Amino acid sequence: MLAPFMSLQRCCQRSALLIAARRQWSSSSVSPPPLHTRLLLFLTQRFYDVEMLLSWGSQLRRRGIQKKNAYYGYTQKLYGSDIAAAYYILSLKGGFRYVGQPEWFRANQRGKFNWDFLKHKDTPLEEVNMSYTVINYTGLGNLEGQKSLRTLSLRGCPEVDDWFLARLHIFQDSLEELDISHCPRITTAGLAALRNLKGLRRLDVSSLPGISSPGLVVILLEEMLPQCQITATGYDHNLRQERGERTEEYMEGQR
Repeated sequence: MLAPFMSLQRCCQRSALLIAARRQWSSSSVSPPPLHTRLLLFLTQRFYDVEMLLSWGSQLRRRGIQKKNAYYGYTQKLYGSDIAAAYYILSLKGGFRYVGQPEWFRANQRGKFNWDFLKHKDTPLEEVNMSYTVINYTGLGNLEGQKSLRTLSLRGCPEVDDWFLARLHIFQDSLEELDISHCPRITTAGLAALRNLKGLRRLDVSSLPGISSPGLVVILLEEMLPQCQITATGYDHNLRQERGERTEEYMEGQR
C-alpha cells in the first residue's frame, strides 16, 4: 500500500516542477522546446511511474480474464450444467451446437447473442467453438459436465497452455475432434497429455510457436494416437527435414 502512495507523491511533485518549468518558458523570451520533446522529457523523468502503470494495466487485464472465466455455479444451480456451459461459451463470444440440433448459437463481435438457447434445458453440447477467446484452465471447469462433447475448437486461444491440455482428459470418452492450432503457450510437454484422448480422430496442431521440433512431435503424436489424423501445417520445411533425419536413423539401425 505504501508503494502506490509514494509513486503518486512523486508524480505530483514532478507535475509541479513541470508546471513551474512551463511558466519559465512562457515568461522567457526563449521559445520553449517542441511538444514532442517536452513529452519525451516528461516520460523519461517518469520512467518508473510509467512502468508501474503498465504493471497495473497488466494486473487489471489478468483480473478481467479471471473474472470472465469464473465458475458459473449459480447459473448451474438455477438452469443446470448444460445451460450454464452454454451461457459461459456465449459470454466469451464463442459458439456451440446442441446434440441433435442443426442450429449453432454464436455471439457476435459485440458479445450479443440469441437467448433462445435457454429453451434447450437438459440438452448437452455436441460441438463447441472457442477459437480466439480467452478461455483458460479455470474456465474449462464450466464445460466439465459435457459428456457428449465431440468437437472442440481452441484455435488461436492465448490462454490455452499445457495445464489446459492436461485437463482435457475430462472429455476422453467423447471427444473426437480437437483444434489447438495457433495457441502460443502450448509446448511439447502439453501435447504429451493428449495421450489420454484415446477416442480422438482429428487433431490440428498447426503453427504452434512453442514447439521447437515439430517433426518429432508429430511422430510422437502419431505413435500415441495411431487412429487419429494429425494436421500440422506451418512448419513444412522442418517436418520434411526431421522426418528425413528420423528415416536415416532408422535405416542405419537396420544395417
